[in-house]
Amino acid sequence: MIDFEKRRQELTEAYQALILRPNRELAESNGVFSRYEFPVVTAAHAPLNWRYDFNQATNPFLMERFGINAAFNAGAILLNGKYLMIVRVEGTDRKSFFAVAESPNGLDNFVFWETPVVLPETDEPDVNVYDMRLVAHEDGWIYGLFCTERKDPAAPAYDQSMAIAQCGIVRTRDLKYWERLADLKTPSPQKRNVVLHPEFVDGQYGFYTRPQDGFIESGTGGGIGFGLSSSIENAVITNETIVDNKSYHTIYEAKNGLGPQPLKTSYGWLHLAHGVRNTAAGLRYVLYLFMTDLNDLTKVLYKPAGYFLAPVGEERIGDVSNVVFCNGWIKDTDGRVFIYYASSDTRMHIATTTIDQLVDYVMHTEPDGLRSATSVQTVLKNVQNNRNLAEQML
Repeated sequence: MIDFEKRRQELTEAYQALILRPNRELAESNGVFSRYEFPVVTAAHAPLNWRYDFNQATNPFLMERFGINAAFNAGAILLNGKYLMIVRVEGTDRKSFFAVAESPNGLDNFVFWETPVVLPETDEPDVNVYDMRLVAHEDGWIYGLFCTERKDPAAPAYDQSMAIAQCGIVRTRDLKYWERLADLKTPSPQKRNVVLHPEFVDGQYGFYTRPQDGFIESGTGGGIGFGLSSSIENAVITNETIVDNKSYHTIYEAKNGLGPQPLKTSYGWLHLAHGVRNTAAGLRYVLYLFMTDLNDLTKVLYKPAGYFLAPVGEERIGDVSNVVFCNGWIKDTDGRVFIYYASSDTRMHIATTTIDQLVDYVMHTEPDGLRSATSVQTVLKNVQNNRNLAEQML
């Protein structure tokens, strides 16, 4: 037999060391954002009480009774001075659920609340739920928009992977008690990566969508869309306008989708999105930024070429490798921005920047010329500018 109490103490000490570990900003930076040494949330951050039965009579070997596979794709919000993430926690049974992790400073010491979110269901139960965007709307509610996945009733018996993805909607005041609303209805048969605009638009609720024909492939759909609904309790979008489309030989040639809710600046709305392209090694997900007009939300004002953030080092390794994904960021009261991004569908990281840096990056970085020759011209422009500067200093 094992030494039950000794093993329990070892588990507890290791867990405490993990959640109390300070994070450190890495010295290397591209001037746009800073990465940090450690992930902020991992599967190992899941409370021991979720995973273990500590009753020696029923679990004499102190085995893990509920395995946690990953903790990723978290929405985020600053609420009552606390930095909160609503994390997609995936068990070893492949089912995802939501749980709130809290930090005193947004950089480290994230601790999950005592229990996961008890998510109300509609008349059609969810099989799997994931990737919630948290939006504090001007109507006074905090909304959570997430993907609800159910088996495709048209799937043949031999195919147990066919699914239908829809946008589930809940609302809350405190992230503890949730009210489930009807799923969003749009012209698209599949709905993922839906984001609620934080302000009313002509007295209506604005939704950023991603029209998609199939569960995985975008088909004839794709691009980041935008539509309005007069109701949030029974949200229906009849017309979608494409704000940012897919484009050949770019980082978003296969599909793209909005990440967290846009941030309002004096120059326009800042958007963080993910772009997907296909490679010989599979799909590659990266993040990119663009800005839309303050009054015309479908008008893109600035869009830098290429990606803003891509997986590096250990971020490239995980359940679904070569992927970064973000559906949560926080604009702090001092202008700092905390970007919470997942790597390879496995863990959560943080990158920090400021509104001023993001605005400068978006407005003054060259757009994609869509040809190799235009990329060369951008480099030549930088070379000439630096040459002129050097001559002025002589």
